Amino acid sequence: MQQTTDLPPSDERFLSVRKLPLLTVAAVASLAVLGLAGCSASSSDPSASPSASSAAAADCTDSGSISDGVKVSEDTTTKPTITIDGPLKADATERTVVVKGDGDAVEAGQQLEVAIAAFNGTTGAEITANGYDDAAIPITVGDANFLPGIVKAVNCSNVGDRVVAVVPPADAFQDQGSPDLGVGADDNIVFVVDVRSVLPSKAWGEDQPPVDGMPTVELADDGTPTVTIPDAPAPTDLKIAVLKKGDGDTVADGATVTVQYQGLLWDSGTIFDQSWGKSGPVQFQTSGVVQGFGQALVGQTVGSQILVSIPPALGYGDAGQPDAGISGTDTLVFVIDILATA
Repeated sequence: MQQTTDLPPSDERFLSVRKLPLLTVAAVASLAVLGLAGCSASSSDPSASPSASSAAAADCTDSGSISDGVKVSEDTTTKPTITIDGPLKADATERTVVVKGDGDAVEAGQQLEVAIAAFNGTTGAEITANGYDDAAIPITVGDANFLPGIVKAVNCSNVGDRVVAVVPPADAFQDQGSPDLGVGADDNIVFVVDVRSVLPSKAWGEDQPPVDGMPTVELADDGTPTVTIPDAPAPTDLKIAVLKKGDGDTVADGATVTVQYQGLLWDSGTIFDQSWGKSGPVQFQTSGVVQGFGQALVGQTVGSQILVSIPPALGYGDAGQPDAGISGTDTLVFVIDILATA
């Protein structure tokens, strides 16, 4: 009998893909201390649009005298410099558009690529800057997983905007501050965000013929896969099939990639991990995931959808990943949409 998977929820976000614990941009600390960087879009899909459930515009944050008073350099291709007049003490987040972009307005649920710099609103000292000399960072419009101040900075933006937001502790690190970043409990943070592009949410490449012996994949309108595992023993070596061939850049060994993915067990068809219906596109280096997953990405092109069967030796080995329900003998199956690389 064939096994057909559906989409049960999983509480273990990204658990089975990463070698390391989950790293997100849920706090600026992950940008500065952990060095988490995004990826620049190597190709864009003109048909990219938010899901139907995200059609409403995200809530907008008004400008104010404090954000208007921050002097910010206007060359959006370079790391910003700021000048502030004394310690900033905003009661609520204020947001001012310093440079108005000529791109499309962003919508709730879309994932943006941004460059972002953060400064201490008391001292003016730079806290971090990412996406200028390195790869851009993905931020989802309206996503509550991010610091509220960052969410409020990007909401209601246009592609090409440079935005400055002055963020009080309530929308940042609360009353504990962030000692590692030099942010005190009473310090405001100034974020400068450059909105680079809107990422597509699914692969857009040309359909390719199915590969005999591999699982089959059907796609919902939003790109969510449903995988049918064949009634046959799992392959004993790494098997890779290209389901859609994209027209973007080639993923290099060690590159940073942005993907959507779903992971299943060959023997049971159980989904143990996925970005679909949860976080949306995620980002990591090809060297920062299990070996078979990384090998499936390297050499592929942006816009492609890849199907891979990973034997235990190239997954989690004899130890498995018990927290994700993966034993030492389980073969892993992944459907991967490659959305960007850097």
